[in-house]
Amino acid sequence: MNAPIKPRRHECDVLVVGSGAGGLSAAVSAAHRGLDVLVVEKEPVFGGTTARSGGWLWVPCNAPARRAGVEDSAAAARTYLKGQTGDHFDPARVDAYLDTAPRAVEFFEENTALQFDLGPIFADYHPDAPGGMPGGRSIVARPFDGRELGPEIARLRPPLAEITFLGMMIGSGKELLHFFRVTRSPISALFVSKLFAKFMRDKLFYGRAMRLMNGNALVARLAKSAFDRNVPIWTNAPVRKLRILEERVIGALVDTPEGPVEVTARKGVVLACGGFPQDAVRRKALFPHSPSGYEHASPAPPGNTGDGLRLGEAVGAYVDDTLPNAAAWVPISRPVRPDGTLGTFPHFVDRSKPGIIAVTRSGRRFVNEADSYHVFCQAMVARCGEEGGEICAYFIADHPTFRKYGLGYAKPAPVPYGREVATGYLIVGKTLAELAEKIGADPAELQRTVERFNGPARRGEDPEFHKGSTAYNRSLGDPEHTPNPCVAPVEKGPFYAVKLVVGDLGTFVGLATDENARVLDEHRQPIEGLYAAGNDAASIMGGAYPGGGITLGPAVTFGYIAARHMARAND
Repeated sequence: MNAPIKPRRHECDVLVVGSGAGGLSAAVSAAHRGLDVLVVEKEPVFGGTTARSGGWLWVPCNAPARRAGVEDSAAAARTYLKGQTGDHFDPARVDAYLDTAPRAVEFFEENTALQFDLGPIFADYHPDAPGGMPGGRSIVARPFDGRELGPEIARLRPPLAEITFLGMMIGSGKELLHFFRVTRSPISALFVSKLFAKFMRDKLFYGRAMRLMNGNALVARLAKSAFDRNVPIWTNAPVRKLRILEERVIGALVDTPEGPVEVTARKGVVLACGGFPQDAVRRKALFPHSPSGYEHASPAPPGNTGDGLRLGEAVGAYVDDTLPNAAAWVPISRPVRPDGTLGTFPHFVDRSKPGIIAVTRSGRRFVNEADSYHVFCQAMVARCGEEGGEICAYFIADHPTFRKYGLGYAKPAPVPYGREVATGYLIVGKTLAELAEKIGADPAELQRTVERFNGPARRGEDPEFHKGSTAYNRSLGDPEHTPNPCVAPVEKGPFYAVKLVVGDLGTFVGLATDENARVLDEHRQPIEGLYAAGNDAASIMGGAYPGGGITLGPAVTFGYIAARHMARAND
């Protein structure tokens, strides 16, 4: 019988568990303050869900906005969040966030490779609510040349394939508009051609895109900053358990390809494992639309199985599951990959385009399609609950609309779409009645819905759900379509549909933490030496989704706060 392998030992000041935005921001901030940091990641690549994400951060009063002349205040943002979170408003953590987030952005811009651009067209999701803004609070990492990572680029998690074009990442805002206009504007065609030529060059020489965008750029910039400070990132290194000494977390037992390692962390351990979007057991308990735990589709990496929550619970941490929404909901469609598995396409932009509506199998609309994806899914679950049957919906578009804007994973002209039809992802009917039969909807009711919508839509109006009525609605519509950038009739066949199910952009339920990112026990007392950032910590948004970037903004900020607290710093 072989003797058990004796763990190797490793000492550091800070152990960070997880390599997304929350973990890497904590690591970089701690290393900048002179602490010895180790990052461990269970998967063979680093970046977590962040690397697959849109990469936006919601930060009121951020420096890029100030430079652009945007007027905002922490008081207005606090009013907005208090209204959005209702009974789940956490004043201590919200105040810590609003006070620190702008300073964290300045810290990263001044001291690291992380630089930000403003997204002025990104309105708060409820811009007309008290304290809401029509733009200026959402920022995104500046595009990054992946070659600056050197050989470490091989360990960077690639972007979510379904939201790229053949692997090429596409930025939001003006860049995305160029892609929509590629067949109608010589300027856009030239712009896209140049980007595609660079992408093909990178594919030839490097095997992947080197012009990193969105969440991939955010992770790459943070990772570059970590490597510049000699912070190692161990991959294929899951944490087996936390180590406790005299009621203080002092490190962890980490599995590595070379065997177990007993890590001692003198200042603390930061849990930043990305929440639990791929944990079917916790989904079953907390997702009302997923009674078995499997009626849910998440674009999160397969390794996001709730490790941080379980590690915390094992040492007495309290998981706050009282939030009205356990996750940030987003409608997901399931394109078929070349290997036959189902992909996950999150619908961010097409919902707002003119000529696209959503119906359940009753054939009726149920929501302002251009409202936030979180609200969209809440409305879908509520309507399907009333109607019975599977919780799903369908986007509907006519031929001119589909070829102009695309529909989900099916791209606009001139990209062919035969494969999407052949695999069943894109459903086609010569008439609305034929389309209704194929999606299992009531043909007469779908016809009535479209006729009721089309009359006002020809005037740019939507009296039933008011699509296009807010700055957020309009920010993702078609600015060239008047009078309403979000509304056009559905009338010229053939007609197309894509099936939608509920997915997530990260979990809200998580470990209870205080304003210093310390993990709390069931008595709301800090567990010494244990911190949480990102989706391992319960969301400060109270189960609501106030604006673009409300997961990554707090992730980066509370990672920074955790490092500051461990270093006993005040900056």
